[in-house]
Amino acid sequence: MTTTDVTKVLVLGASGKTGRRVAERLRRRSNVVVRPASRSTRPRFDWNDESTWDEVLDGMDAAYVVYAPDLAAPGADEAVGAFARRAVSLGVRRLVLLSGRGEEGAGRAERTLGASGAEWTVVRCAWFAQAFSEDFLRDAVVDGTIALPAGEVAEPFVDADDIADVAVAALLDSGDAGHAGRVYELTGPRALTFAQVAAELSEAIGREVRYVPVPETEYGAMLTGHGVPEADAEFLAGLFATVLDGRNAHVADGVREALGREPRDVRDVVRAAATDGAWDAAAVTRAG
Repeated sequence: MTTTDVTKVLVLGASGKTGRRVAERLRRRSNVVVRPASRSTRPRFDWNDESTWDEVLDGMDAAYVVYAPDLAAPGADEAVGAFARRAVSLGVRRLVLLSGRGEEGAGRAERTLGASGAEWTVVRCAWFAQAFSEDFLRDAVVDGTIALPAGEVAEPFVDADDIADVAVAALLDSGDAGHAGRVYELTGPRALTFAQVAAELSEAIGREVRYVPVPETEYGAMLTGHGVPEADAEFLAGLFATVLDGRNAHVADGVREALGREPRDVRDVVRAAATDGAWDAAAVTRAG
């Protein structure tokens, strides 16, 4: 397969942090047609409803696969495997899976992808640096306190733009580029504790942001108190406590392996977000 063979790409999770960026990059290519798919698009896609899969896959050459809520969720590997096999049966030749580091469920999903018969690439990622500006930690930064069951463990936060660049390269580049059959482990250039990230945020925003480590059970109760269903809160608290136990504290070379350049540092990500008014917008939203 050459680059020009991939002209139609399905993007799951196209409104999310990485899916949005992947779709934006693909749309800049004059010869690529992008099909975003979610429960709110037409055609509609729902991981829990296999009857929605065929229409979004029809006619596609490649797909960026993002599983919600997380590959660590029960049954995620079975769903990804079934989707991958269905994609191949409908003529989709290349699949790029967004995966997570240190998650047993993610590892199982990766293996089912590899067994599908597709040209596959796994993009296995550290915590997104944009979690502080575009995700669930955004309001915590606005409030000035980040509470997580992470202790003093370091995490090599990865830039979502780097993830998107690697994903697009894997989706579109020819087989000669060597992306097929590869697992790219993506991190930033250095590992920081959440306290160190809070210091970076404080400097970028111009006011104090502090990090408070909390036990897993207390964090789950905090989520429930903010309206998260109890089962979801328990799952998230357990997931965070697991992947933030030190197993992922090391830096990996996936960005350089895939793109031939260094990854972007979390300091640059939060400074750019501050310049763009990420937390100012959050403050306005909360005030309203």
